[in-house]
Amino acid sequence: MTAPTTPPSATTGRSVNPVAIIASIVVFVVSSAVLLVACGGSTDTASPADGGIRVVSPGAAAEMLEQQTDELVVIDVRTPEEFAEGHLDGAIQIDFYSEDFTDSLAKLDRDRPYVIYCRSGSRSGQTREIMADLGFIDVADIEGGIVAWEGSGLSTTN
Repeated sequence: MTAPTTPPSATTGRSVNPVAIIASIVVFVVSSAVLLVACGGSTDTASPADGGIRVVSPGAAAEMLEQQTDELVVIDVRTPEEFAEGHLDGAIQIDFYSEDFTDSLAKLDRDRPYVIYCRSGSRSGQTREIMADLGFIDVADIEGGIVAWEGSGLSTTN
């Protein structure tokens, strides 16, 4: 059985095969999707110390903390009550819901490396975007927040 064709095109005089057109469109869409995913960034393609604005796994964040320099700043963007329940050792708390949250971030040194986290990744994801907009150059957001951190068997402190 042959694929159906349409009458010859008035401009080219050739028959058009709709199956070939659909196949070409599918190939284009799939190729574009693969390219977008590949270029869209991922959670752990770079080593933790590579810098940039990125999302890292709890394990990669733990590596960063183990190799910690005096410059690394860990920021917990949860509420004071959440922070008191347990946080990463050495973390400072800046409440995402405070009226001066963005102003507090803007006062930080943009050239220092930061690890940020919240409960599950939502607030820290928004914080990551704010920090990028403010010109920070090295921000690692812990994927899944403190829930994923603890779920990976990593410890917190009170």
